[in-house]
Amino acid sequence: MPIKKKELLSTALQRTSEWIYSLEIPGDLTIIVGEASFTLNKFPLVSKCGYIKKLISGEEETAVSTIEISGIPGGSEGFDYAAKFCHSIDFKWSIENIGLLRCVAEFLEMTEVYASGNMVSKTEAYLTEVALKSLAGAITILHSCQTLLPIAEKVKLVSRSIDTIALLTCRDSTFAMPTKVDGSQTELSPTNSRLITGYWWAEDLTILKINFFQRVLIAMITRGFNQLALGPILMLYAKKSLRGLDIYAKVKANMDPREEHEKRVIVETIVSLLPREKNTLSVSFLSMLIRAAIYLDTTLSCRLALEKRMSEQLGQAVLDDLLIPSYSIATNNLFDIDTVQRIMTNFLENEAELNEKHVSYSPGEIEKVTKLMESYLAEIASDRNLSVPKFTAFSALVPEQMRVNEDGMYRAIDIYLKAHPSISDEERKQICSVMDCQKLSRDACAHAAQNDRLPVQTVVQVLFYEQQRLHDAVDGGHNEFSATSAMNSPYPVKDELSFLRRENYELKMELVKTKMKLSEVEKTAKTADKFVGNFPTMASPMNIRKPPLPRKSFISAVSEKIGRFMGTDPAPRVKSRPSKDRRHSIS
Repeated sequence: MPIKKKELLSTALQRTSEWIYSLEIPGDLTIIVGEASFTLNKFPLVSKCGYIKKLISGEEETAVSTIEISGIPGGSEGFDYAAKFCHSIDFKWSIENIGLLRCVAEFLEMTEVYASGNMVSKTEAYLTEVALKSLAGAITILHSCQTLLPIAEKVKLVSRSIDTIALLTCRDSTFAMPTKVDGSQTELSPTNSRLITGYWWAEDLTILKINFFQRVLIAMITRGFNQLALGPILMLYAKKSLRGLDIYAKVKANMDPREEHEKRVIVETIVSLLPREKNTLSVSFLSMLIRAAIYLDTTLSCRLALEKRMSEQLGQAVLDDLLIPSYSIATNNLFDIDTVQRIMTNFLENEAELNEKHVSYSPGEIEKVTKLMESYLAEIASDRNLSVPKFTAFSALVPEQMRVNEDGMYRAIDIYLKAHPSISDEERKQICSVMDCQKLSRDACAHAAQNDRLPVQTVVQVLFYEQQRLHDAVDGGHNEFSATSAMNSPYPVKDELSFLRRENYELKMELVKTKMKLSEVEKTAKTADKFVGNFPTMASPMNIRKPPLPRKSFISAVSEKIGRFMGTDPAPRVKSRPSKDRRHSIS
């Protein structure tokens, strides 16, 4: 037995002995309760306790008899109160011990059948007139009932305390469901509502166990409590009850099985109590619950429900909300990618449902979600254990029409290629296939053109589309310049045209470099062919007189090479210089 409990027992026995000896009445009955022993007078106990009277009714008249009582609420402390009451010894009645007194009186059958004004009627009067008149008193009694079961349920002490809490919280208009003039419910936000900060009693509810806490909230909702305001109460309870759970750790710590089970039940119960309305909970709180659910290995339905709720508010999330540690040994990834993938899938399904109803998310929210996913993809790309199929599957999850440009996707791909230098060329092509090179910005194109980690085909596509864009810009700028009125200054347009031409020239040079890389293998093969085969001993006059074939121009060579990679026909060959006959023609 703990030392503190022994001290309490010895103190109780000492107090009991003091008032027994003060009465100078010899004890003729020894009652053993647990490890404590009480030597008392038989007559006061038998006259008020029906339970003790039944135990000794068959005993013969002896000087001292001994009985043992087990299962009494509160143990020796509870019996100490009953013995004092039977011997008319005063003691302090309070809200803290009234629940214990009522349960002890019920157990010992201290009813009006055996004595008028017995302990049952006295405790009931105190409960009705004092203890259950205030919200704090009802919460205190309900908390004390957690160690007094099942007697507390039998005397309906639990149900009366819960009903009192629900009644008092909903009686005041401050806690009732707010309504508009037309009778409809108003929207309540956990961040801007004055009502939520007034729930001073929410802190007191955190001392309850989860089963009592759940029953209290259900009773409050039944009596009309504002369901939209349950979010802050649940957040406060979760913060207190899950304290000490390191859900941000990269490695799951060993826990006591009993404690782990209790916390698992808490998470699952809180999820079942979450209000259905959107924006009643913060995304950070939902993320915390998801981390706890994964850490404690809750039921699948619990985790899926949380993922569904978070997808509805994904536009409010930040990157840290999605960086959930992975505790799976099979994948050995740093972060739980599957969970975020399901959240994004739910978001897309929600969008499809809204489109069927001719409504949709705002463009700003879609843009936030797109940038969030691109940032998340860039964050997980550095994980060396992230496989190529996993990366490409998540990359393809963000629809192309949601991406304004491909800069974020290009950044994630570049990080992945840098962190995985040993992947094959085919895998590099597979990774880059999720990116649309036409939607890269000018800065991203300039970086990609010199990026050795990208496949050569991707670099050629980038240069081709950038050259095409520059050509279109030059043509458009020239037409705009021709249509400008004399009142407008033409110098800015000329400067822009010069800049674009310079950019075009630089891109042509990059194309030349790319062409050299692509034809390196071909040149090696051609060099080898020159020294293989039969060589003529003398030059034929026909060969000597035969003029050399015309060389390909720069533009035609580049166009032909681009056409091979892009799957299009090469540009027709154009003479770089006009013929001699038309050099001075004016037609």
